[in-house]
Amino acid sequence: MKTWIGAAAVAAAALLAGCAGLNSVTADVSSYGSWPAERAPGTYAFDRLPSQQARAAETERLELAARPALEKAGFTPAAAGQSPDVLVQVGARVTRAEQIVWDDPMWWRGGWGYWRHSPWYGPGPYWGPGYMDRVARYEGEVALLLRDRASGQPLFEARASLDSNRGLDDPTLAAMFAAALLDFPKTGVNPHRVVVPLAPDAR
Repeated sequence: MKTWIGAAAVAAAALLAGCAGLNSVTADVSSYGSWPAERAPGTYAFDRLPSQQARAAETERLELAARPALEKAGFTPAAAGQSPDVLVQVGARVTRAEQIVWDDPMWWRGGWGYWRHSPWYGPGPYWGPGYMDRVARYEGEVALLLRDRASGQPLFEARASLDSNRGLDDPTLAAMFAAALLDFPKTGVNPHRVVVPLAPDAR
């Protein structure tokens, strides 16, 4: 669980993250590999680990979220019965953390026996419109690994992570995969910050 500097900082960070989340996703991206300079993206197919095969519905959700990013990078799905040029493995994780804001002294109205309020409470010993007893934060990460199908050699790996007040819904997953492949086939300073828009119908 993260350590927060103060209640006002928590509220401000949550508000800013929420506003940014309406239109875009900000992610920290790390990429590795040595994609041959002369090699075109080509065709792809997803490759599932045994554990992913056992969770087919979850894995299909990740694959659907990654498809637009792969195709924007120049890849096309291999036709049925066609051997793909590359195999793609995808993964994701999310951790939810809650900070009970009563742990912060700024949320005290006074000494023992008083109600605890937000900095915007109204008069009287009642919870006002600004009442909020906890703040949820999500740490999420997606990852892609591209392998040459013929040799099995890893060619490109990318990860994108974020810390926000929204979970990893489908639009956010798609935006994170887009961030992970935004610089493909280049690799750069790791990590570096990337801002990508959410799909219009996801805002």
